[in-house]
Amino acid sequence: MHNLDKFDLAIINELRKNGRLTNQELAERIGLSPSPCLRRVKALEDSGIITGYQALLDNEKMGLSLMALIHISMDKHTPERFENFENSIALLPEVLECLLITGHTADYQLKVLVKDMHAYQELLLHRITRIKGVSGVHSSFVLRRQ
Repeated sequence: MHNLDKFDLAIINELRKNGRLTNQELAERIGLSPSPCLRRVKALEDSGIITGYQALLDNEKMGLSLMALIHISMDKHTPERFENFENSIALLPEVLECLLITGHTADYQLKVLVKDMHAYQELLLHRITRIKGVSGVHSSFVLRRQ
């Protein structure tokens, strides 16, 4: 656990909202001069608290309009089975997130993004359910995202 002060937390909060802020803009928003602000950002990066920056995309404009959450049940709960599943899922570009979960009958939750129902069917029936160890699948489709 790192000791984060109010400036570190403010930097993190501002960069969560907009990772493309210039150092000058960030410094002004959090109430520091640019030099100490830059040092703090660098320290947050070096410590591994800030692990990277990413672009947020408009999925609709990319022709990807169907988002689904898939709960996956595995037949065996062994490290090898889970490792094989996770390695197989990592090869599927449609999978945005793969989460090992508790509290459900499922072992994993996947967030997937595809063009349409046909593409979803292809992904599910021809790739995901063919991964060794997958014993059950339950899908939910996202109607709106806030």
